[in-house]
Amino acid sequence: MRLILDTNVLIAALITRNTPPDTLYRAWRDGVFTLVTSELQLEEFRSVTRRESIRLRIHPAEAGRMVNDLRSLALVVDPGPVQDISPDPYDNFLLAMAQASRADALVTGDKRDLLALGRHQVTRILTARDALTLIA
Repeated sequence: MRLILDTNVLIAALITRNTPPDTLYRAWRDGVFTLVTSELQLEEFRSVTRRESIRLRIHPAEAGRMVNDLRSLALVVDPGPVQDISPDPYDNFLLAMAQASRADALVTGDKRDLLALGRHQVTRILTARDALTLIA
């Protein structure tokens, strides 16, 4: 099974332990599913974790470890051309990743934009809690 964890889910996994995002991240590390990412997402992750408000909650070394893990252990795809599909243009690369990888699910906390879509082609768009049910 292939899942994409939105950057907000990855950040949440580092900020708060024993939550659905953290449990999903640990499940990936335990080999329960294949995590899909891209260089675009890794760059977004690095950018977000450099914000002062986030650096106060996540140590830079911990963020760096996650980037290294994602780059070496996840399936890194080239999403190709990014189409304007999401109401939030900054989310379009995630939908392009889903399309390029034929991911089973895109996991996000973005209720207003991504979750409202419900699906993109073959990829379901789910909350972290719903994704835990999916992989159980």
